[in-house]
Amino acid sequence: MHAGRSYTFTEFLLWTRRPLYLLILLDVALVALYQLGGLHWLAVPWNVIFMLGTSVALIAGFKNTQTYNRLWEAQQVWASITAASRLWGTMSRDYVAHPEHTRRLVYRHLAWLTALRYQMRETKPWETVQLAPNIEYRKRYDVPEKVRTLDAELIKYVTPEERSRILGAGGKATEVLSLQGASLRQLLDAGDIPQASFAELQRVLRDLHDQQARSERIKNYPYPRQYAVINVIFVRILCLLLPLGMIDLLAPMNDTVGGAMAGHMVWLAIPLSVLVSWMYAALDQVGESSANPFEGGANDIPISQLCTSIELDLRLLLDERDIPVPQVPASPIVM
Repeated sequence: MHAGRSYTFTEFLLWTRRPLYLLILLDVALVALYQLGGLHWLAVPWNVIFMLGTSVALIAGFKNTQTYNRLWEAQQVWASITAASRLWGTMSRDYVAHPEHTRRLVYRHLAWLTALRYQMRETKPWETVQLAPNIEYRKRYDVPEKVRTLDAELIKYVTPEERSRILGAGGKATEVLSLQGASLRQLLDAGDIPQASFAELQRVLRDLHDQQARSERIKNYPYPRQYAVINVIFVRILCLLLPLGMIDLLAPMNDTVGGAMAGHMVWLAIPLSVLVSWMYAALDQVGESSANPFEGGANDIPISQLCTSIELDLRLLLDERDIPVPQVPASPIVM
């Protein structure tokens, strides 16, 4: 997630420059065919373009609203995970008498967070992180889950036997929660926790299951493809026809405007149509980049940083003193 003041105009322009290049070439070609090639039949009535632009604006606004809602829901889910994690650490410390059992419950929870964040970073076919503009921008920051393996991270939190079970499971995060439930049952049977404390810990564990399911739903179910493709098609149609509508609007001025622009007003259709088309194309690109809040893009929910923050809080609850101080990232992008 971009945690700086804002994107600069230069950054945004560089990120969207590829469609801008295509728009410039398209508009120059169409205006040249009209003005130099004599193909005056290319002009499209401006009223048609106005109605099309209104329709595209409504569809683009709908898409961006829905993709923002996905981003906002993902933020709410991980805020709930953060709160439930702190509650789990506090209850594990206060309800379990044996310090070693407390430590195992807390560290196994950190293993769950690790497995879940790696699961959220898996690449899906519909995600946009592999598109050229996003690949280029990702050179400014690192995604921890792409740098270190899950196996190497789990070593810090669980025993070799548990690590093997987690890595061999299809749903790794679910397997960790299953191990937590089995461990709680063993503590209850051994008399290390009372029945009331067991019920409270199970309630938090059930809440973690629910939050994991919500996070998985956002990850595994994309913004509906039929709405995504119709928005792209409509934006492209508008970008194609907009310079032709601008020609229809400016052509009558060729004979009424004097000076250097006399007879050449149609050429103004190029900068005007490029500007408006770029606005629609950029809006569509922003919406698409916000639809998948866990893919590792610059607009994602910073789940890696959240997990680091949770780990620091839980290890402080255990009175551990060898906690490394997190480094301040040089880039405003936090993962």
